[in-house]
Amino acid sequence: MNFQQLRSVREAVKCGFNLTEVAHLLFTSQPGVSRQIRELEEELGIDIFVRSGKRLTGLTPPGKILLPIVERLLLDCENLKRVGADFSAKLEGKLSVAATHSQARYALPHAVRDFRLLFPQVTFHLHQGSPKQVAEMLLSGEADIGVATEALNQYSQLVTIPCYRWTHSIIVPPHHPLLEVEGQVTLEQLVNYPIITYELGYTGRSHIDDAFAKVGLQPNVVLTAMDADVIKTYVELGMGVGIVASIALDPDRDHHFYAIDAGHLFEINQTLLAIRKGTWLRAYSFSFIETFVPTLTQEVVEAALAQHFNKEE
Repeated sequence: MNFQQLRSVREAVKCGFNLTEVAHLLFTSQPGVSRQIRELEEELGIDIFVRSGKRLTGLTPPGKILLPIVERLLLDCENLKRVGADFSAKLEGKLSVAATHSQARYALPHAVRDFRLLFPQVTFHLHQGSPKQVAEMLLSGEADIGVATEALNQYSQLVTIPCYRWTHSIIVPPHHPLLEVEGQVTLEQLVNYPIITYELGYTGRSHIDDAFAKVGLQPNVVLTAMDADVIKTYVELGMGVGIVASIALDPDRDHHFYAIDAGHLFEINQTLLAIRKGTWLRAYSFSFIETFVPTLTQEVVEAALAQHFNKEE
């Protein structure tokens, strides 16, 4: 048994059982991939894959049991490399962080800048995607750390740690009637206007929908976007009232509309930091996390990882 055989199995599943694609990813030939898989099956005495002629079409029942073990072995192999690299060259390497647009655009920039000043020899990769894509990048090993508000805590393979809490704001163009409201704006007042806000599954959108539903109101959502800057643009054009994350507002740049606090209307949101269970983080990874959220020291993060490991045991 060798790691190339294990990689062939894992990539075959990830590539939808297309061995040509697997061969390309592993820099080998299709017959070579087939041979690696067959040799492992012969050594274990089981069929890992269902076949139709020479084509792989799925996993056998033993294969479905085997796959998580293969993934753990390959993860541990990567962890061994990271341990060695951490002790031989602490200030060099790479760090991959996956985040939603709102986090990458508004929450992370200062942390990334400060981290680069502390670790100039570390190559920093910032990936953007939906919360689901952030989770998938963590699970595939493409990202070391993930940051998002939605979805991450729905994956049992991830350890999630609370980062910070935030609220939504209503944004309107100058002279909008909502600016004349005495006291706090209500949902009953807000529902009278077309609304521009986030797509489902992004940046606390579920809390917005839940708030209206609880009081039996149906908002007229005329446009949705993943990006708060896009929402701002269409509010400026007079297409509707915007609902965005308060962290997306910049008083120095946002001169074309006014912001109204909506913390009393919608549930407070919790941004999460996520790490795949079993991942061994380089020392500088802990430094980045603490730069982003000062309360998340290495000891706090390691305790969270250990807690989830002990639960699995």
